[in-house]
Amino acid sequence: MEEIVKMSNKGQLVVPREIRENQSLSPSDRFVAIGVKEGVLFKKVKIPNVKIEFDSLSKDIAQHFKEKQISEEDVKEAVKWGRQKIKL
Repeated sequence: MEEIVKMSNKGQLVVPREIRENQSLSPSDRFVAIGVKEGVLFKKVKIPNVKIEFDSLSKDIAQHFKEKQISEEDVKEAVKWGRQKIKL
């Protein structure tokens, strides 16, 4: 499945429809461009949604604190202790 494509003045390449459909590529997909001896290799990458990841992590931490009976005051004291250690 090879096709010749032409680069635009802006450096853009068009991925042929057959390849897009075969690889399930969407307009919002992200790629990393890797220079190789024979040219350029494009690899699709998944960039996580930071807000969703943060929300999930926050819920996990809150649940862990609840299970371990760690209070808000405990967290404040730990932060204060950590900040003092950094100043050393």
